[in-house]
Amino acid sequence: MDMHTVVVGTSGTTADDVIAVARGAARIEISEAALEAVAAARQVIDDLAAKPEPVYGVSTGFGALAVRHISPELRAQLQRNIVRSHAAGMGERVEREVVRALMFLRMKTLASGHTGVRPVVVRTMAALLNAGITPVVREYGSLGCSGDLAPLSHCALTLMGEGEAEGPDGAVRPAAELLAEHGIEPVELREKEGLALLNGTDGMLGMLIMACADLARLFTVADVTAALSLEALLGTDRVLAPELHAIRPHPGQAASAANMLRVLEGSGLTGHHQDDAPRVQDAYSIRCAPQVAGAGRDTLAHARLVAERELASAVDNPVVLPDGRVESNGNFHGAPVAYVLDFLAIAAADLASIAERRTDRLLDKNRSHGLPPFLAGDPGVDSGLMIAQYTQAALVSEMKRLAVPASVDSIPSSAMQEDHVSMGWSAARKLRTAVDSLARVLAVELVAATRAIELRAGLEPAPASRAVLTAVRRAGVEGPGEDRYLAPDLAAADAFVRSGELIGAVESVTGPLD
Repeated sequence: MDMHTVVVGTSGTTADDVIAVARGAARIEISEAALEAVAAARQVIDDLAAKPEPVYGVSTGFGALAVRHISPELRAQLQRNIVRSHAAGMGERVEREVVRALMFLRMKTLASGHTGVRPVVVRTMAALLNAGITPVVREYGSLGCSGDLAPLSHCALTLMGEGEAEGPDGAVRPAAELLAEHGIEPVELREKEGLALLNGTDGMLGMLIMACADLARLFTVADVTAALSLEALLGTDRVLAPELHAIRPHPGQAASAANMLRVLEGSGLTGHHQDDAPRVQDAYSIRCAPQVAGAGRDTLAHARLVAERELASAVDNPVVLPDGRVESNGNFHGAPVAYVLDFLAIAAADLASIAERRTDRLLDKNRSHGLPPFLAGDPGVDSGLMIAQYTQAALVSEMKRLAVPASVDSIPSSAMQEDHVSMGWSAARKLRTAVDSLARVLAVELVAATRAIELRAGLEPAPASRAVLTAVRRAGVEGPGEDRYLAPDLAAADAFVRSGELIGAVESVTGPLD
């Protein structure tokens, strides 16, 4: 199988496949077994549609309107209408990678053989993704229950050849034009299909999977920047000894401590805490770095477990069971995903908070153990990194607000039929902002810590730290000296953190970090 091809079967997909489709150019194929399962489930729906008894989503209305039996001649209109009416999103456009993840995950569930759509629906969704056609999805419209309704409806609208979409060139145009240009026939929806296209946790799940990937990298970045700050503050690395973390056996904590210890191996700066200004212990922001980052790592591990379970799920209502029964259910409720999205926002905010405290300590001459105020070239004439810390503090303050859980809220909808919702989409949207801000916060700590290490004349940093200093200067982040336009340095550090170059520089010395 080509490494750029993702084959979708009946048993779900992987996080790596989601990211390959959402962020990369991976092509999608539907397995023959999946198409056969889809066709078999469709036959069940066709048989039910021919019977006089009402079946939810097949021959009835939706939500609070499910009491009405819909006659056969109106059913195609019913499916079109649910898509058109539910495509009611507002606000800014959602990012392309989110929409691609949303579509791919919905297609994954349709391919499970539990939703009752025809094979043509699954094939057409794959064709849209392979053509690089991305529906225009708006920020607001999902309550995280009965699926990410408005976002998925905007995607289904494109499948029907209606509404607007972004082409592979990035230009937004009528969906009908884009489909025609790529030889894709719009889908004429039949019984159950409109509903099946809307009923999933796919948007929040896609954002969870991408956040997990980003946070895995940022937790490692945080271990590195914490180690650099410890080194710059002449702290002790004895608190990182494996035997100390073995007696409190949280795996994330042990991993973070081990990473920090490897970064600091061979340092000439650590262990000076008993020199000119003796101190028995370093401050919490230094000494407890593995405990805080480690708790975040363990939270991430739990979030990944939830994501894996959801990736193996077929989320729809009603569903076609293996024995041919079609049953209503509540599997579309987003609570499992919403909770971990909120948990991760809390972990990200706390990690940013402790990083900001380390930065502030580096800049305060009363607590930095001999460094110049604000790491300035000529304090008083120069302000150094004073306002960089203000920017960092503003980011952390916002992240604390974003850590307030969305999933504890619920606003009843659909005339009280949907009387408890998850708000998982909202949890996912704010987590994306939090992850973005965390990268910036760690970038500021990196700028401060590397500058501080260079100001420790006569003391040689660890080889891994030296590799970071060389790489970050090459990336456009300048070292100590007189004041200059600082925003470009911070932007360069941010790009350095996000690109993986920081971790790469360390691992060129240490080998792979956890």
